[in-house]
Amino acid sequence: MTTLANIAVGTVALLHVYFLVLEMFLWDKPFGRKTFGLTPEFAAASKSLAANQGLYNGFLAAGLVWGLCLGTAGHEIKLFFLACVIVAGVFGAITASRKILWVQAFPGAVALALVIMR
Repeated sequence: MTTLANIAVGTVALLHVYFLVLEMFLWDKPFGRKTFGLTPEFAAASKSLAANQGLYNGFLAAGLVWGLCLGTAGHEIKLFFLACVIVAGVFGAITASRKILWVQAFPGAVALALVIMR
């Protein structure tokens, strides 16, 4: 079960690295605009805000990787950062798009459940 939990945590970390790349580097590029349904004008105007958001996603990924690197000693760190992922996903679903609930909060919740059950 521990291996499955760690794979799930690693998957959530990789998702957040992907979000970082989308928000920090691709926000105003065709792929980023298509992913988020943005006009070129809105993407340009909100680019710095998206980069800031991407940086926070990077911090979440870093925390999850830190927890994984510590092995069994990282259990509480994984719990904390997965809880942060879920809270951020729920907040995003309420304030921005329901899709965030499924793309961010749900994978975090699955990983959290697996970490707890380990």
